[in-house]
Amino acid sequence: MAQAARLAARRKLAPHAFAVLRRLGAGTVVSGEQLARDLGVVRSTIWSAVRAIERAGLQVERTRGRGYRLLQPVVWVDAQSVCAMLGRAARALQLTVLDHCESTNSALALQAEAGAEHGTVLLAEWQSAGRGRFDRRWVSAPGAALTFSVLWRFDRGPAQLSGLSLVVGLAIAEALRTLGLREVSLAWPNDVMVGRRKLAGVLTEIRGDMFGPCAAVIGIGLNVRLPPQALAAIDQPAIDLARAGLRDLDRNSILAAVLSALASALERFEREGFGGFRQQWQACSASQNRPVRVVLPDGQVVRGRMLGVDEHGALRIDTGTQVRRVFSGELIEGGRTTATTRRRSAALLAEDA
Repeated sequence: MAQAARLAARRKLAPHAFAVLRRLGAGTVVSGEQLARDLGVVRSTIWSAVRAIERAGLQVERTRGRGYRLLQPVVWVDAQSVCAMLGRAARALQLTVLDHCESTNSALALQAEAGAEHGTVLLAEWQSAGRGRFDRRWVSAPGAALTFSVLWRFDRGPAQLSGLSLVVGLAIAEALRTLGLREVSLAWPNDVMVGRRKLAGVLTEIRGDMFGPCAAVIGIGLNVRLPPQALAAIDQPAIDLARAGLRDLDRNSILAAVLSALASALERFEREGFGGFRQQWQACSASQNRPVRVVLPDGQVVRGRMLGVDEHGALRIDTGTQVRRVFSGELIEGGRTTATTRRRSAALLAEDA
C-alpha cells in the first residue's frame, strides 16, 4: 500500500516530459541533443523529463554518448485508429485521448454534469490517481494499461440499474476471449481475473433522479504491459495481458474490442436488465459453487458456498442454514485468512467509518 501511495503521489508528468516520452515510445535510442532540439528546450530540461518518466514507473536506458532508450516500447492510443476498428459501435461512442488525467471517472463525471453526450469515452495514457472500489488506488504507468471511462445515459433511475457493473465485467471478459485469452474469469462483483490474479477492474458511479433519467460513468482499468515497478506496487495478486499470453496485440486493437463489446452489452442491458446476462455471468464466475467468505461493509463475515447471483446481480451464498443474498462486500474465495485479506477487511471498515 505504501509503495502504491508513493507512486500515485507523483502526480502528473509535465507536458515536456510527456513529449519526451512519446518520442522515446518506439524503443529506439534518441540523443538528448536531438530531443532538446526537437522540443526547443535546453538539455537540462530533457534530463529532468527523463527523471520524471522514471519516477512514473518506466525504465529508461542511458547510453553515454548516444542518448536515451525506453526499455519497454509503447504503442500510444490513437483515437482515429480505434474508431476505424469499432464497426457499428462507432456510431454510439466518441473517444477522446488525454496524455494525463488524475481520474477519468472524476473528469468524465464533471463533463456529464456539463451535458456531455451519451457514449462519451475519456481515456488517459496515464491516470495518476485512479480509483477502484472503496476508493482504493489503481496503480499503473504511462502507456502500460488501458484506463478509461464511458458515459452511458439511461432513462430509468439508479435503482433499476442493479447488476450493471457485472455486465461491464462480462463484456470485458468476452472481448478478451475474442482476442485469444481463454483463461479469463469474473470475480464478484466487478473484477476480471486470470487464475487468481486480477487483470482488470470496474468502477461504476451513477448520478441522477430516483425515477430517472440518470447517467452512469463506467470506469475501466485493464493491465496491458505493466513495468515491474508498477506490478510490484499493487497490493493484491495481479497480472497483465502480456504476462497472460497476449503479447503481440497493441492497445488500439484491445481497446476497440473492449469498447465494441461494451457498447453492445450496454444496449442489451437497457432492454433486458441484468436478468438477461445472469446465466452467462455465472458460467464465467471464478467462484461458482466454491466455498467463499464475504466481508460486509459493517465488518461482518458471511461464510458458505457461492450459488451464483440473482436476477439483480446480488451474490447468493448457501451458509448451510439459509441462502443469503449479498449486495455489497468483499468476496474472498476459500476459508483461510491471509495478510492481504486482513488488509482488505480493515480497508472496508475504514471506508465504512
